[in-house]
Amino acid sequence: MNPLKYRRGLLPALLFLSFALPGTLRAQAGATPASRVMAETEDLIYNVRYTFVDLGQVRIRNYGREKKVSFHAYETRANIDSYKSIPFVDLHAIFLSTIDSAVYSRAFTGKVKQDDSWDYARYHFEYDRERVLIEKGNRDTVVSQWDTLNVKGAQQDGLSLFYFAREHLYAGRTLHAPAIVAEKPVNAYINFVNKHDEVEIDAIEYPVDVVYFDGNLDFTGIFGLNGYFEGWFSNDEARIPILAKMKVLIGSVTIELMSWKRQGWTPPRGRG
Repeated sequence: MNPLKYRRGLLPALLFLSFALPGTLRAQAGATPASRVMAETEDLIYNVRYTFVDLGQVRIRNYGREKKVSFHAYETRANIDSYKSIPFVDLHAIFLSTIDSAVYSRAFTGKVKQDDSWDYARYHFEYDRERVLIEKGNRDTVVSQWDTLNVKGAQQDGLSLFYFAREHLYAGRTLHAPAIVAEKPVNAYINFVNKHDEVEIDAIEYPVDVVYFDGNLDFTGIFGLNGYFEGWFSNDEARIPILAKMKVLIGSVTIELMSWKRQGWTPPRGRG
């Protein structure tokens, strides 16, 4: 097993909110709020926990909309870092994804720190030619391998899946999302059951109004992540991931929202 390849698959395995300020619309009974998932710049920080042990943080940022040559896109970034206090664990990864307005991946770079250097993989999606160009290397600049994957239709990457799930939160059906993860074609199957719920987390003083879903990824990732996940996203137009749970060989990992920066957004209060 190549640990580098599976570390790049960590984020999709980690794969993953009425007190609304202007710019945030809460869902009313029987109504679906319009999506503003990609509309605002945002900075979200999550704590990753196994039972009572905090393992690390995931920070996910959307830098906003840019005009590319032939499409509009959003530049996004995820940083995954283990806490220094955790013995025998030293995980540092960076994901960079260019996501178009339809919430599909156009380009992706995954970097993983190995000892004192960073190994990387870079994907360039050429949908008009039904292929993905892959570049792998180390120390950020030294190319060690080129590869090409043939694909049919739009694809996700390890970071764009995070936004894809938010965009389709109210779909009310199971969606299949083909993706390229760890330089291989994989599949995400997400059951958007449109189930309303409430959750409590440490960072918010009241129960949060959320929408629940679950799903599977068809591969086994780092630490024995078996592909099954559950998510609770805010029941409003921002659809912020509040809480997620992933099964591993020895139990369950919890990913919980710690802090956020998004103009005009307040977690929606549960109805109680």
